[in-house]
Amino acid sequence: MKRDLLDSLMQAQRRGTTCAMLRDLKTGGQGLYINGEFTGDFASGPNLKPLVLKAISEDVSGRLPEPYQDIFVQVFNPPVRLIVVGAVHIAQALAPMAAMAGYGVTVIDPRRAFATDQRFPGVTLLNEWPDDGLEALKPDRRTAVVTLTHDPKLDDAALSVALKSQCFYIGCLGSRKTHQARLNRLTRMGFGEADLARIHGPVGLPIGALTPAEIAVSTLAQITQVRRAKPAAPQSAAA
Repeated sequence: MKRDLLDSLMQAQRRGTTCAMLRDLKTGGQGLYINGEFTGDFASGPNLKPLVLKAISEDVSGRLPEPYQDIFVQVFNPPVRLIVVGAVHIAQALAPMAAMAGYGVTVIDPRRAFATDQRFPGVTLLNEWPDDGLEALKPDRRTAVVTLTHDPKLDDAALSVALKSQCFYIGCLGSRKTHQARLNRLTRMGFGEADLARIHGPVGLPIGALTPAEIAVSTLAQITQVRRAKPAAPQSAAA
């Protein structure tokens, strides 16, 4: 790769900026797509933009479709993350599942008796109040947030930060009645209908999950659905 392109790519990765490297397999041309612009040998290729954006959104590297089948796109996205609030039994099942699916997992719980290395081997733990922990982690558009504590003091603190961020998924454990009470509290905190519509509650796809592991499966499935496919509407507390 040309030195100037490599320097730009490394700078983008250090900043956590999405970018893509393009190579023409026929001519050897090289370039980057960064901050909405093409550079290098592809600087005059605006027709490529929708195809490159599709590759970026799907996190898939490979050849573009015709008539650009000779162009290979390598996607460089910031890591995808899952932040779990509540070091409970469901979190113990969800954390390793999400890690296997490629997520960087962080569990936040100020209750040190719950958030221990013994219960969460290999998982990043934060013994912080949820809003402080989330503020430090800075959720972005490649972050999912799940609250599992059943304690409004903890869950609502996390949601107050998550709803102000660009995280692509927010899910909350609890019954429909519990979720409606949650929505009422968040309304009193100043959040509007559009904000509340982002919350998936009760969390997970409706597969009849009962055990902590099954609830973890349904939760990760819903996160995957929202990230990869056309998302289903968040479940209404009144449904």
